[in-house]
Amino acid sequence: MATAVPAERDAVARAFTAETAEVRLPGATLHRIGGTGHYDLLAAGVGPALAAASTATALTAAALAGTPYDLVVSAGIAGGFAPDAPVGSLVVADEIIAADLGAETADGFLPVTELGFGTVSHRPPTSLVRTVSAATGARSGAVLTVSTVTGTAARAVRLRARHPRALAEAMEGFGVAEAAAAHGVAVLEIRAVSNPVGPRDRTAWRIGDALAALTEGFGKFAPALESWNPHDH
Repeated sequence: MATAVPAERDAVARAFTAETAEVRLPGATLHRIGGTGHYDLLAAGVGPALAAASTATALTAAALAGTPYDLVVSAGIAGGFAPDAPVGSLVVADEIIAADLGAETADGFLPVTELGFGTVSHRPPTSLVRTVSAATGARSGAVLTVSTVTGTAARAVRLRARHPRALAEAMEGFGVAEAAAAHGVAVLEIRAVSNPVGPRDRTAWRIGDALAALTEGFGKFAPALESWNPHDH
């Protein structure tokens, strides 16, 4: 199953096939690609909360129908940390991190885990990350989930200092990963970089280029899934 926001949904659907059927769920609509039910596409919405709720709805419906998913893919566009993830490049997460889930203190930011509860990180299967990276040419590293998009150089520096392996930031991956984890389903996050992380400059955004890269990546990604064993880690 792939999750994406509406513009990204079309890019992913084109990479598989144009043939789709709609499946209505409470608060969400699945797009069943190819008429076989092998891939389902969900426009999960913006932000980790809505992404988690939409993904959980789809996972629960599938489980109750006796057809649980083997994999959840969070796909979309993202901001990239320069110079490691330039605009137009693909990034696949080997770690999905909730970067702003915690508390601000006089000594700086504390993740929720240091407050004694919760989690801030999910790790996709290593074998899957390796397979997808090899098939698409995507660089692997940490992808941050934020509720507020970075708009200043200072915040970009702080995020990179806390997460030196971070390649990109987006707004949905951790929510999708939380839902997948609750159902015991593997998760993957793949992103195409549309803009640099830092000062908010709409003229520097290249959404069309990022969507083209995402479409091309999924064209290579889909066949690679056929060779991946869900029992590998």
